[in-house]
Amino acid sequence: MEPQLIFWPVLAQIALTIFMFIRIAIVKARSLKAGDVDLSRRALHPDAWPDYVLQVTNNVRNQFEMPVLFYVLALGLWALGEVNVATLALAWLYVVSRVAHAYIHTGSNIVKYRLKLFQLSTLALVGLFVFAVRAML
Repeated sequence: MEPQLIFWPVLAQIALTIFMFIRIAIVKARSLKAGDVDLSRRALHPDAWPDYVLQVTNNVRNQFEMPVLFYVLALGLWALGEVNVATLALAWLYVVSRVAHAYIHTGSNIVKYRLKLFQLSTLALVGLFVFAVRAML
């Protein structure tokens, strides 16, 4: 298996992050145009923005939490020569679950569904971690 294949899910996760940055710009512009923002508080106070903006803002912040571990693990697996069908499947499972999580987080925001997807992505990350540890031993 070609080791560089691990970078396709990495690029997909990066694309999700870029997409969410674009989305936050769009929803913030829309909320400003609609007059839904407390202009005197917007720079320092998240509660100055309406909930639909906070949903996207919170998701953007999420893209810099657990995904950072994913990036490090993917790079580590590549460097260790541990890119195989299982690690690639886990990497794609991680990304697909993060995309679904972002979709729900910025849409219906039903916490029980978000939680299930978060748990699934965490399990995929744990699996990648186990492969990395095994490769180190």
